[in-house]
Amino acid sequence: MKNLSLMLLILSLSLSSGCAWLGWDDEEPTEQDSAGLTEKDFYEKIQSSLNSKNWTVAISNLQLLESQFPFGKYAEQGQLELIYAQFKSGDYESSIASADRFVRLHPQHPNVDYAFYVKGLSQISQTAGFFDSFVPTDPSKRDIGEARAAFATLTELLSRYPKSPYAVDSRKRLIHLRNRLARAEIHVANYYFARGAYLAAANRGQYVLENFQQSPAVPDGLAVMAQAYYLLGKQELADNAVSILVANYPDYPALHSSGEFDFERRLLDDQDTWLDKVSLGVLKRAKPPAFDSREIYDKVTREAELGDVNAGQQDQTRSIWNKLTFGLLD
Repeated sequence: MKNLSLMLLILSLSLSSGCAWLGWDDEEPTEQDSAGLTEKDFYEKIQSSLNSKNWTVAISNLQLLESQFPFGKYAEQGQLELIYAQFKSGDYESSIASADRFVRLHPQHPNVDYAFYVKGLSQISQTAGFFDSFVPTDPSKRDIGEARAAFATLTELLSRYPKSPYAVDSRKRLIHLRNRLARAEIHVANYYFARGAYLAAANRGQYVLENFQQSPAVPDGLAVMAQAYYLLGKQELADNAVSILVANYPDYPALHSSGEFDFERRLLDDQDTWLDKVSLGVLKRAKPPAFDSREIYDKVTREAELGDVNAGQQDQTRSIWNKLTFGLLD
């Protein structure tokens, strides 16, 4: 019995030490763990952690690699791998900070476009809500600060590096972000209608037309302008917006078959409130104007989660192309 216990103890110690060497344990490495390792051996150990998706250990080892070999052969490569590992671990703020640091230190690096790309992905991922994976949500109704930042980052990527291997994917994401930002402006305009701030609503509609001309929110922007100018008593401006709407979007819901805009369009609540019941419907109030024609002009459903660029990859090993693109393309 004692011999069996001793053998189990030895086997347990052997497995734990082996896993620690391969980067499979959850404990963060220290400088003592890497003592005596060459830069190449250290980097290969990091690759083992990345291949096993042990992001915590990989991040710690990459930070140790930079501190121990700041001017080594794998220093710059390690900084790029750190951006990737932080992104995959869900630490988007650190990934963004690491990407900014890399761009600042190595503006002429041949793979600096990768830093811009992962920074944009991290900013997009920050816009995702906790319940997005469980229930359908409308991201355009959430804070769009990070979406604006991601739009600016990917726009800069395409401006500086139009032939980047990440350009095609960046353009697709920019279209998604553009549509989201434009829709957010329409949501704000609808809110202003509810508050009686008609001039502010008109300005939001005009902003959509001036800055998001190719987005599906343009017809709603025109409708917002028409309704707001009508409520402000500026009939000529309202008619101008209506004429453009009729010429380009004749099937818009607020347009009659004759092409006239329904300025008095109001939607009553489907369910009566207690005040409606007490007053027998006399005091039932109409909803303020609200415009949302996505079911007609934006039939393409929004993409699933944009944060994980490697979602769906089944190959657990990293191919040569995977390594050349730092894990983002395979």
